[in-house]
Amino acid sequence: MRQLYEIIRDKNQLLLVYSVVCIMGAIMCFTISRYSAVQVMGISAWIKPAKFFLSAALFTITMGVYLHYLDNQKQVSLYSWSIVVVFSLELLLIVYQAARGKMSHFNVATAFDRLVFNIMALAITILMLHTLYIAILFFSQNQFSAPEPIVLAVKLSILITILFAFEGFAMGAILKHTIGNNDGTPGIPVLNWSKNHGDLRVAHFFGIHAIQVIPLLTYLLAKSKRDVIVISIAYFLFVTYTLIQALQGKPLIKL
Repeated sequence: MRQLYEIIRDKNQLLLVYSVVCIMGAIMCFTISRYSAVQVMGISAWIKPAKFFLSAALFTITMGVYLHYLDNQKQVSLYSWSIVVVFSLELLLIVYQAARGKMSHFNVATAFDRLVFNIMALAITILMLHTLYIAILFFSQNQFSAPEPIVLAVKLSILITILFAFEGFAMGAILKHTIGNNDGTPGIPVLNWSKNHGDLRVAHFFGIHAIQVIPLLTYLLAKSKRDVIVISIAYFLFVTYTLIQALQGKPLIKL
């Protein structure tokens, strides 16, 4: 962990500082949720921004480590600012809607709510397209100062993350994430995924966190590039299974 910290500190202080800011934002939102009576869909309105702050922090710190290995540091700098600008816009809008006691996603109740939702969708689309370009840079670079299995894991995990990030459009198309009922039904603790119905957020969650899980499994288990491919395919099939299960109206785990 100390080595990873030093990599980001020395090569990308912008993403290091921003990840810390996001963690502080998450702590603040979780704290407010304990005292605020404002609720959205039956839970504190501040839980969602808290989770998004944590997710942004994790994505930021992870990409900060991976970007260190790209030779084209000019593009790394541009992409780093893209992360900061897009996440700042997203988080600002999510916090603002939470303070109003309104949903930030799938909310088209008023012209303003629709504008907020569309801005967030456009912003994350731009970031994912920029991330795709970063993936292309990884695939086009021939030499890395890291073991080949780890480099391959990073490459494949970024592609899976992008793919399932765009799964968000499936939710946007139907303006909800629950299949078989309306949003707001009882969910599991913390993550709040539906206990009794399909939930598209499950595949979205596991998919976008491929950039952490696949390289970690590679570090722990893989001894060759073939092992990395097997791990990546297995993880992709698992996430795809959770998506199919959700589309069939089935919860991840029946509670």
